[in-house]
Amino acid sequence: MISAVSEFDACGVITLTTDFGHKGPFVATMKGMMLSRFAAARIIDLTHETDVHFPAEAGFWLTHAFPYFPRGSVHVAVVDPGVGTQRDIVATVFDGHTFIAPDNGLLAPIANNAGSRSYKLDLAALKDTLSLGDISATFHGRDIFAPVGAELAAGHIAPSDLGPATSDLVPSWIEEPTTTSSRVSGMVVAVDNFGNLITNIGSGLLTDFDTPTVKAGGRQFELRRTYGDVVPGDYLALINSFGVLELARAEGSASDGLGLGRGAPVVVSRNDD
Repeated sequence: MISAVSEFDACGVITLTTDFGHKGPFVATMKGMMLSRFAAARIIDLTHETDVHFPAEAGFWLTHAFPYFPRGSVHVAVVDPGVGTQRDIVATVFDGHTFIAPDNGLLAPIANNAGSRSYKLDLAALKDTLSLGDISATFHGRDIFAPVGAELAAGHIAPSDLGPATSDLVPSWIEEPTTTSSRVSGMVVAVDNFGNLITNIGSGLLTDFDTPTVKAGGRQFELRRTYGDVVPGDYLALINSFGVLELARAEGSASDGLGLGRGAPVVVSRNDD
């Protein structure tokens, strides 16, 4: 079932992004299903600790992490509060990578890029051609995403073999930052293990801000280069390693100290604004 023209050159790498955590055998059984289809697969855990039932965080991390993987990688993302319902499953091809996720806004940031192509999985056809067997109503990660991801990574099928092309994907659950000549307004998308508040404000939106001031939770933060530029316990803002604005507390948790979390508004303005 290999297409005459493949849209990407599979390299055997599969990444996994879920909200499953590490209790129980859920992640392991997905990997087992993949290896049973493609024993040479190189499976990388991107994260299994995204906020449960919140596809936007998984999409955020996947969008910022995938460029560090080789072209030809398959990225399987399962944050799926609608599992077992009539929601669709989509595959998006962009920049030599293929992404598979529920159509619930998770892939919107990637699918909105110029040059991307998306396909809606035809499960009725794939059930036969890929011998998917019985599909649990509550674990599509194991019974659909894992085998389809493995077949793609092995080069046995191409993304266009999965079903009809589509451009009608569910939008992201979070809005893009709004901008003016002197202000950028965004929000906290994720809180990492250190309690850093990670926003959706990319560094590119701040290139014209010579001396920006960051405001959140009724407080003001100076933009610094790194955590050690302030004394332990002090708060700061910085552009993190993924190129987005982050609020942090040196050797402490900004989330705990400020009482802020996902969804908190963040505004960056010029000092004279």
